[in-house]
Formats: sequence, structure tokens, C-alpha cells
Amino acid sequence: MNKLLKKIIDNKLTVYNEKFENWKDAIIACGVPLIEEGFITSDYIDAIIECIEKYGPYIVIAPDIAMPHSTENALGTLKTGIGFMKVAEPVVFDNNDREKDARLFFTLVSTNHEEHLANMVELSETLMNEDLVKDLLEVKCDEDFIKVAKKYNN
Repeated sequence: MNKLLKKIIDNKLTVYNEKFENWKDAIIACGVPLIEEGFITSDYIDAIIECIEKYGPYIVIAPDIAMPHSTENALGTLKTGIGFMKVAEPVVFDNNDREKDARLFFTLVSTNHEEHLANMVELSETLMNEDLVKDLLEVKCDEDFIKVAKKYNN
């Protein structure tokens, strides 16, 4: 089973949505499981939104993939973890650059530098597998997510 995806499911940090009116609503929604499971407070989500407003959609790391995060030990950070949100219809961050649309959201939160770097490396390595990404784009629920996690061992 893919270790990163297993951690996400074990921590109950998944959420699935159909669509959002705007990117801010999507960012708020991807924080819900992290708030519910005690990884962050809403202050952390506010910090991510402020960063996107200031720097643009820096969180979109590849077409269809966003990695919402703020600075290490940002206000609202309680525990280190990664959340996952799948959105059926792409979230538009920039109407002039549709390459910045996203459907897979991996929300990173970190209380220390080493854990943050380890999570970023693990996430990057996982997302380099194009077949895994294609499979994640099809998930609709935790059952689907678990099937993908089992399909890709590491």
C-alpha cells in the first residue's frame, strides 16, 4: 500500500466535492477534515488564502494538482499532516491560465522543518507516478481512495 495515501486515510483526512463557485471556497473545504481531526484551526486556512491572494496560485504545482500550504508553524498549525480533497469539476484559480485549474488538493501542514520536507518529498515522489494521479482523478469516496492506495505499493 502507498505509505503516503495510507497515512492520509488512517488520519481521516479525505474529503470529496462536486464543485465550488470559487477557489476560496475550495481552500476552505480542503481544510475541513484537518480542522475536524485536530491538525489545524481555521487560522491556517486563512493564512493559505492570504498567501494565494498575495502571491497568486503558487499552490498549483502541476495541471490538476494543488498543494495548499502556508509557512511552517503558521498560525493555526497544531500537528503535522497531509489532507486530500478531490473535486469533480476543476477549481479555477486564474481565468487567464487554465493550466492552474486543480481537482486534486493535498493540503500540507507542518510543525517542524524536517517533517515538512519529508512530507513534501514523499508527496512529490508519489505524484510523479502519472498512473497513480490518473487513478486519483477518478476517486469519488474513501473506498476508491483505498483501492488506489493498495494498487501502488512503495
